Amino acid sequence: MSNNEDFNWDKFETKGFGEGYTSAERAEMEKLYDQTLTEISEKEVIKGTVVGVNDKDVIINIGFKSDGLVPRTEFRDLPDLKIGDEVELFIEEQENALGQLVLSRKKAKMVRAWQDIEDALENDNVIEGLVKRRTKGGLIVDIYGVEAFLPGSQIDVKPIRDFDVYVGKKMEVKVVKINHANDNVVVSHKVLIEKDLEKQKAEILNNLEKGQVLEGVIKNMTNFGVFIDLGGVDGLLHITDISWGRINHPEEVLNLDDKVQIVVLDFDDDKKRISLGMKQLTAHPWDSLSAELEVGSKVKGKIVNVADYGAFLELAPGVEGLIHVSEMSWSQHLRNPADFVKVGDEIEAVVLTLDKDDRKMSLGIKQLTEDPWTKQDMVTKYAVGTKHKGVVRNLTNFGLFLELEEGIDGLVHVSDLSWTKKIKHPSEYVKVGDELEVIVLELDVDNRRLALGHKQLEENPWDTFEGIFPVGSAHKCTVVSKNDKGAVLELPYGLEGFATIKNLEKEDGSQVEVGESLDFRVTEFSKDDKRIVLSHTATFKEEAIPAAKPAKKAAPKKKAAGAEPQEKSTLGDLDALSALKEKMEGGDKK
Repeated sequence: MSNNEDFNWDKFETKGFGEGYTSAERAEMEKLYDQTLTEISEKEVIKGTVVGVNDKDVIINIGFKSDGLVPRTEFRDLPDLKIGDEVELFIEEQENALGQLVLSRKKAKMVRAWQDIEDALENDNVIEGLVKRRTKGGLIVDIYGVEAFLPGSQIDVKPIRDFDVYVGKKMEVKVVKINHANDNVVVSHKVLIEKDLEKQKAEILNNLEKGQVLEGVIKNMTNFGVFIDLGGVDGLLHITDISWGRINHPEEVLNLDDKVQIVVLDFDDDKKRISLGMKQLTAHPWDSLSAELEVGSKVKGKIVNVADYGAFLELAPGVEGLIHVSEMSWSQHLRNPADFVKVGDEIEAVVLTLDKDDRKMSLGIKQLTEDPWTKQDMVTKYAVGTKHKGVVRNLTNFGLFLELEEGIDGLVHVSDLSWTKKIKHPSEYVKVGDELEVIVLELDVDNRRLALGHKQLEENPWDTFEGIFPVGSAHKCTVVSKNDKGAVLELPYGLEGFATIKNLEKEDGSQVEVGESLDFRVTEFSKDDKRIVLSHTATFKEEAIPAAKPAKKAAPKKKAAGAEPQEKSTLGDLDALSALKEKMEGGDKK
């Protein structure tokens, strides 16, 4: 009974869970309980331990009052995940509407990735990334799960033409820029290569000297030459130093990424601009020319350039000769070289001059054919009096040059074009390119001169006109033009006459005007000067006709029989004149 009396019934009879503790005991229990819990904050990354795994979720203990659930899909990169593994997690909510702790491994990875990226930028760390795909202007590289942009210019020190070869491959990069506003990261692989090349570049530049033969890779091609990578240092191989022969573009003989042997021609004091040569590695073609090549030799080659003054014939790569336009044809009229040859033509020529020291030669094509002036039949073919037909090649103030055949030109003086027309310039009668019939008046083979005449193909009508237009004869004339000295008159047979102002006075005292057709009397006739002077006033004033000059001995033979000065009607009845008129009219039309 005494034992029952000693039992503490107050301590045993509690009203609820946890109410049977004294204040001291409660404080001790709370202290022990707090030590088993961890204080956490939302939106931060912490470490947790896997305490359970099923097909849907992974149960994580982070030392909080409750465990968190994370979808199994966020652990795809950890297929061997097991209980006890430690992982990083992002606390999204300490307690959601269901009272559960909300964690995210995906966001934890992203936060940690950005921390690592910022750390790489700050400390200049090298990161290994995976090239996921190509994009406009470069590549997309995955670093720590973040997509970063690698510009095409930052892939390599040399231009990259095919970005696709890098897709799916790992690549070391450095972070060069972070744009927090839109979460953009820019990386570079080129900076890693440049550092490796610096030592190599310094070594090449320090040992660089003229005449040094190096090996390089063609990095870029332009129309003026190619840039060659010598191992971190670029040099220019000019198009003229690629080959001894003539080329229009480097791509004709070289390709991008080719390995080539080159020689250093020159470089500046700073060694920044290096001139390279390729043709200098072989002997100059002029030095290997045949000793039998001399003036007069016939050679074969290909036309490589055509200029205004001539064409260049390539006998061998680096060996060219100039064919001047004057050496392309025996013709004296220079034409465009393109009329004779074009680029790519393979032709034969004759060596005219040769200078092996200066590496120059001149060639000729026309020398392959005989000079027409030296042909044996030249004297008989173009004898005085022979008739020919040629093409008008050139007009001058004093006449025209007619090409009878290639290399044979003759001069037709302006005075030898027409018996009747007063021609001041040949362009009044013919134009360049017209065909013209002529007769040889003079031949000088030694001086290569040929005088030709056109009017001499017909008899001199002035011999006949002397009988038609004797002094005192009357003719119907039309005033063509008029000035302060007199008037030009149109006579029969297409002739022109002249009347002074005082001889244009009409019977009523007025003046003859342009366009009027009236009777005029011949007051002066000159066969040699081809001049006929007339007067209208003399038709009604006999004293206006001057005394006739003594006729020449041959004059009586040329006069039209029985033709009186005042009788014009008998002139058209003469058979000879009718024939002459028809002939002249036909010539004018022509």
